Amino acid sequence: MEPQRQALAPAAPIAVVDVRSARLQVRLAETLGDIEAAQTLRYRVFYEEMGAIPSAEMARHRRDFDDFDGFCDHLLVIDHARGSGPEAVVGTYRLIRRPAAARHGGFYSAAEYDIGAIAASPGEILELGRSCVDPAARNRPTMQLLWRGLAAYVFHYDIALMFGCASLPGTDPDALAAPLSYLHHHHLAPAALRPRALPERYVEMRRLDAAGLDAARALAELPPLIKGYLRLGGFVGDGAVIDRQFNTIDVCVVVKTDLVTDKYYRHYERQARDGGASA
Repeated sequence: MEPQRQALAPAAPIAVVDVRSARLQVRLAETLGDIEAAQTLRYRVFYEEMGAIPSAEMARHRRDFDDFDGFCDHLLVIDHARGSGPEAVVGTYRLIRRPAAARHGGFYSAAEYDIGAIAASPGEILELGRSCVDPAARNRPTMQLLWRGLAAYVFHYDIALMFGCASLPGTDPDALAAPLSYLHHHHLAPAALRPRALPERYVEMRRLDAAGLDAARALAELPPLIKGYLRLGGFVGDGAVIDRQFNTIDVCVVVKTDLVTDKYYRHYERQARDGGASA
C-alpha cells in the first residue's frame, strides 16, 4: 500500500477558497490526487532543491508526506497553462486548525516548541506549514495569489491567530547569527503568546548584541516568507531549533490575523459593492 493513501482526505469544503487571476487559481485540495501533487511539489523543493533528507519510502515515491497530511487542509496554487495534471500545482500551504490537530493528537510545531500559550488563547487558531513554490513560479502573481488564498481561508474560519515553524537555510546557527539575533531583538513575541523551543532542542537566538547589529542587513538576509510574516506584524518565539532532516534552522512565528482579515474584509466589501464575485 502506498504511504498515507487511506488516511488522506481534504478536511474542509472546497468552496472555502477559490480565487482566480488570469491562468492561476488558488483553492483547497479536492482529491487525493491534489494532495499527492502538493506532496510531489514539496519533495522537489525541500529534498531536491534544499537538501532535506528523505526517508527511503519518500525517496521511492518522490513525495514528502507525514501523518499530518490526512488531517489538514492543503492550499494549492494551480497554473492552468501547465495542464490539469500534478505538474500544474506550483504552490502549496498546509493548514491545520484546532479541530484537525485534536483529531491528530496535537500540532506539528509541538515537536519543536512549547506552544501552550498559543493553544490556550481564545478563538480559532491556525498552524501554517510546508509552504513552498515551484522555482519557475516564484514571482509576484503566484505569491500574491497564495497570500490571497490564505487570507480567504482565515476570513472564512474567523482565525484569530496563525503560527508555525518557519525556516532559515542551513544548520549552523553561527552562520545565521545576524538574522537570528535581529528576530530576537526586534520581533520577540509578547510573553502571553510566546512559544519557547523545547529544552532539549533550544538554540539561543541572541547571538549578537543589539548595539552591534546591522538591522537593515540582517532583515535583508531573512527568507521572503519570514519577511512576509513580519510585514503582517508577526512575532517569533524564544529560541530556534535545528531541523537536520530539512537542513534548516526553524523559528516559531506567531501572527495575529487583524491585518490579514481587515485587508480581506475590505476586498470582500468592495467586491460585493461592485457586484463582482468574491472568494
